[in-house]
Amino acid sequence: MTEKPQGEQPGDDSAAEEAVLKAAEEAVAGAGADELAAAKREAGERTADLQRLQAEYQNYRKRVERDRSTVREIAVSNILESLVPVLDDIGRAREHGEVTGGFKSVAESLETVVAKLGLQQFGKEGEPFDPTIHEALMHSYSSDVTEDTCVQILQPGYRIGERIIRPAMVAVAEPQPGTQTTGEPDGDKADGSSDS
Repeated sequence: MTEKPQGEQPGDDSAAEEAVLKAAEEAVAGAGADELAAAKREAGERTADLQRLQAEYQNYRKRVERDRSTVREIAVSNILESLVPVLDDIGRAREHGEVTGGFKSVAESLETVVAKLGLQQFGKEGEPFDPTIHEALMHSYSSDVTEDTCVQILQPGYRIGERIIRPAMVAVAEPQPGTQTTGEPDGDKADGSSDS
């Protein structure tokens, strides 16, 4: 047997201990790296979940705000629609000169309030007939018009924004059948020149 230097105990091998310690540290480091990777993966999943929840919440808030706005528009529209006959009565009373005194003040206040809420009256004599906003109740021919024209407003129309509450009830005149212009003007023959 070989003799060991004095001071060393049998089985005391520092190189072996260092190798064991190094292997143990690597094992711990490897296990720590796995745990670290797992923790990072879990943190990434939680972050993605949180971002998804935030996006869902933002979409929910937008949807609720849009729905709230739509409900408000519908409610205002329903109220204004029910006031249209009252406005018609006020218009007829005004035509007969019966809007005076306190009633005049109330009528003007009501018309101001419904205008602020977005109700617009439309339909004027002389404007071109548009079937999307006018309802023709009477029809005639006239040499005074060059296209289908509203010649009398029997009942005004009302709209809120682009939505038609009630079309304007109108009398329509169209050009006389013999006075419609064709693609070629007859001015060449009227100036006295002839084709012969």
